[in-house]
Amino acid sequence: MTEGEHRVGVSFSPSGDARVDEIKRGTAKLIDGLAQIANDREHPGARCAALAMTEYEAAAMWAEKAVTKRAKD
Repeated sequence: MTEGEHRVGVSFSPSGDARVDEIKRGTAKLIDGLAQIANDREHPGARCAALAMTEYEAAAMWAEKAVTKRAKD
């Protein structure tokens, strides 16, 4: 399992909604694209990459909530 897959919980989808799976896969790829930079503390962009990874993770959570939100009863 990649860093991105782990962070977004790619194997966890109680709703079974294909849109959630798509969001998670896409977000995992974005996170994985920055992981090498974030893990290299000598890289000048390491902190920026780490922050971006966290923000991607949060954005995925909100996107998942958006596509699975139900109307008020």
